[in-house]
Amino acid sequence: MTDLTPFDVITAKLPQLSAWQAVWNEAEELLAEAHPEGYDVLDIGRIAFDCLPEDEKPAALDALFYCWWTALQSDREARARYEAIGGAL
Repeated sequence: MTDLTPFDVITAKLPQLSAWQAVWNEAEELLAEAHPEGYDVLDIGRIAFDCLPEDEKPAALDALFYCWWTALQSDREARARYEAIGGAL
């Protein structure tokens, strides 16, 4: 027997937003409204990071580090594939 309500069962399957993702989305929406002509990704990140509670900042920083590492690895793999087919950089 479970203590979960039908609502809990349904929502448990949905992806959960971290505090970092939530403030990032909010900052991006804010900037899109305030600057329809465009804005920089750094502005989104700075606003989002500044809005986080102090106890959430270490996890957000970890997410940024892992994101950077993943992008760097992806770039290295793409370069290796390109060079393997005879491309030159």
